[in-house]
Amino acid sequence: MKILTIIPTYDEIDALPGTVSRLRAAVPDSDVLIVDDNSPDGTGEFAEELSAEDPQINVLHRTAKNGLGGAYIAGFGWGLERGYDVLVELDADGSHQPEQLPKLLAKIDEADLVIGSRWVPGGSVVNWPLHRIAISRAGSLYSRTMLGLKVRDITAGFRAFRRSVLEEIDLSSIESVGYGFQVDMTFRVAGMGKTIAEVPITFVERTQGVSKMSSNIVVEAMVNVTRWGLSARARTLAQKLRQR
Repeated sequence: MKILTIIPTYDEIDALPGTVSRLRAAVPDSDVLIVDDNSPDGTGEFAEELSAEDPQINVLHRTAKNGLGGAYIAGFGWGLERGYDVLVELDADGSHQPEQLPKLLAKIDEADLVIGSRWVPGGSVVNWPLHRIAISRAGSLYSRTMLGLKVRDITAGFRAFRRSVLEEIDLSSIESVGYGFQVDMTFRVAGMGKTIAEVPITFVERTQGVSKMSSNIVVEAMVNVTRWGLSARARTLAQKLRQR
């Protein structure tokens, strides 16, 4: 099973070394793709140094900061072209603990998408302020309700996809650039009738660098979720009317 772990970066030069080192120790069989959005702090250049030292580390440079979703889509395309069987999403900042990746990979034979979940029994967060917990839980609840999904941590970004499910998704049609990307992908996978599994993880608030979360990202996600949910309900209603 060929595994590729995709790590998007923008100004993560302080956090990236530890994350990559821990990942290589935790899952030595996984290749790594660092997708850098032209970081002004030199993250891209540092990633090239890592790649020169380790043939399993690769770097994909993008020309500008174009969002988390765009970085993962570019990484998916890169990995699919090179025949990887499992493609993993992992934050650079250490909030996703690489040591827990084997738990996700252990489930990939049973599911098309495996999500590392904070909000299932056994999952937890460390050093998160109450307002971040409230935003995440409320966002997941709203998204589940609007989209009719049972996934508890629908906004989670620690994920493993089987290549077969990614090949069936029109990645070029995905509009979400922020954290709404995770909701979008979950909704699409569920809509295709694929299997989604959640495994509990401990999410640790970053200790290095600056969070990319902003109010604009939250608003984008909520607007898109509302639009997707209303559109899905309209399609269901139209189908029922045609059947009468």
